[in-house]
Amino acid sequence: QVQLVESGGGLVQAGGSLRLSCAASGIIFRITAMGWYRQAPGKQRELVAGISSDGTTNYVDSVKGRFTISRDNAKNTVYLQMNSLKPEDTAVYYCHTWWSNDYWGQGTQVTVSS
Repeated sequence: QVQLVESGGGLVQAGGSLRLSCAASGIIFRITAMGWYRQAPGKQRELVAGISSDGTTNYVDSVKGRFTISRDNAKNTVYLQMNSLKPEDTAVYYCHTWWSNDYWGQGTQVTVSS
């Protein structure tokens, strides 16, 4: 049974930082690509950052230089370090992987106040 459990969201002022964590189980984590998505009210869910099994990363343009995705294969955990947060980063953030099917975490709210 695949499970993705996120943590680390919260309320922060503009310019602040947060680190999201996603603990995975039920998959062979070290060979699995992982991603962070977000969905703001009234908007479609978008890919924020992804990391492949070999550590290659990709980011949506709006977060480049501010967000960093990383993984710890020993802990089966993927992280999203978010710096210089802006009000437009406010959204529910979801951890995602594909392991025969799409799997999503429960989501964690990130709210950035101006």
